[in-house]
Amino acid sequence: MIANIVVETFFKGGWVMWPIVATAFLALCVLLDRVVWWLRLQRRLRSADQDRARNALGTGDFAAAWLLGQGTNDPFLLNLREGMTHAHTSMLAAMQLHATHLIEKSEARMWVLSTLITLAPLLGLFGTVVGIMRSFSFVGAEQLAAAKVSGGIAEALIATACGIAIAISCLLPYNFFRKRVAVLRASLERWINHAELLVGSAKEHGHDLEAFAAKLRQL
Repeated sequence: MIANIVVETFFKGGWVMWPIVATAFLALCVLLDRVVWWLRLQRRLRSADQDRARNALGTGDFAAAWLLGQGTNDPFLLNLREGMTHAHTSMLAAMQLHATHLIEKSEARMWVLSTLITLAPLLGLFGTVVGIMRSFSFVGAEQLAAAKVSGGIAEALIATACGIAIAISCLLPYNFFRKRVAVLRASLERWINHAELLVGSAKEHGHDLEAFAAKLRQL
């Protein structure tokens, strides 16, 4: 019963409903992709290992900090490992470059949602305009023209309602994911800055990270 109503409403909206449905399907695919990506990232985080890595950096135990990043998928530990591996050139630059790649992955396909938020209502409005133009073509044709015009306008508004519904459905998750990206970016910046401070503190106590990185290159 519900399926019949949906199908009937779809065809009442006119041919513009086809691209509107396409935008809805595309939005759903992107949303599922982003949800899966963030869930996987959350499962990769190892807060306890991150704390141990920071403590090891502060005490100058670079080998322990480096090993914590071995055999793990934690993005922060991998970021630290990348920086320590390139400490002979620039630890900070290596960590920032690695963080940039992660941020780019977190923002992947977000532009699609942003586009659909604008495109879907415009498609709906276009469908409404086309429907109203078709409805007014009945004016003067017969005595029941007024009924056909009013009915056609009501049907034409279906496209606009669907377009707006898609935009709203995309807008809330889009802002949520943008917020998650901002939080991830800030967390990576704090992680990198903290690591730099800890390495500097260890260096003042006679622990040389550059020498450790040189040993790594010889392995």
